[in-house]
Amino acid sequence: MTESASENPALTRAGLLVVDKPAGMTSHDVVARCRKLMGTRKVGHAGTLDPMATGVLVLGVERATKLLGLLALTTKSYTATIRLGQSTVTDDAEGEVLETVDASTVTDDRIATEITALTGDIEQVPASVSAIKIDGKRAYARMREGEAVEIPPRPVTVSRFETLARRDLAEGGLVDLDVEVDCSSGTYIRALARDLGAALDVGGHLTALRRTTVGPFGLEHARTLEQLADDPTPSLDLDAAVLTAFATRSVTADEAVVLSHGRWLDPIGMPDVYAAIDPQGRAVALLQEKGKRASSVFVVRPSNI
Repeated sequence: MTESASENPALTRAGLLVVDKPAGMTSHDVVARCRKLMGTRKVGHAGTLDPMATGVLVLGVERATKLLGLLALTTKSYTATIRLGQSTVTDDAEGEVLETVDASTVTDDRIATEITALTGDIEQVPASVSAIKIDGKRAYARMREGEAVEIPPRPVTVSRFETLARRDLAEGGLVDLDVEVDCSSGTYIRALARDLGAALDVGGHLTALRRTTVGPFGLEHARTLEQLADDPTPSLDLDAAVLTAFATRSVTADEAVVLSHGRWLDPIGMPDVYAAIDPQGRAVALLQEKGKRASSVFVVRPSNI
């Protein structure tokens, strides 16, 4: 915690938790655990991870929950293992195997060609067990009830899709590919596994997934639940979180007072949401410019705190 966030108890407990989520837990399980560890109900998450996935999960604590909807978490990075030769009902290892095909004769060159075709701006059909709503109901809920789920494709960006290693398994002619993926928010890595296997005519599914970054937050910021239990404090206090996630504008002490009362400043031509930083290096507010005003979208240090 920085010294600046310790001037008031309402700010001391607030911040972002960057959790290294373990496999087998839902994101909601992690939130529930962190509520107990932090001693507060005011914990929320900025996006979810599937139970089988591990890695970066960003949570907000106390006042920082108000930051979650403003964070630019539009880019994500993953390491994953894709198994060629088997398709499953869920496109990952947790689903029933639908078909097994010998994939041992698939060449590295052909794999590289199909991976290239899945890189860039593409149209992707999410997995049928995704949380996407179809006519107001989650796709996975419809599937569990035995419905045939058809999800329309949607545009996503896969900026990097790279094979790190290939392992030909001893049984069944299966092939495991260790890959790294950089992509836009909304991209399903298990759908990439499914589509790669389909393009190679052998089927494919995801057997392991680890998120390494989301927006500006990476594993270097993350702590395990065991580490949080030993030190139940935010990974980044409000000041550190704001400085990590947003562009900044320096303001005078008088301007900081104006912002603390929820009033606006003159714009200076900065795009998107940015942070106003006072002469002490503290975050005062998040601003967004529209017309002739740079108005607060979140006052970090309101006058009544």
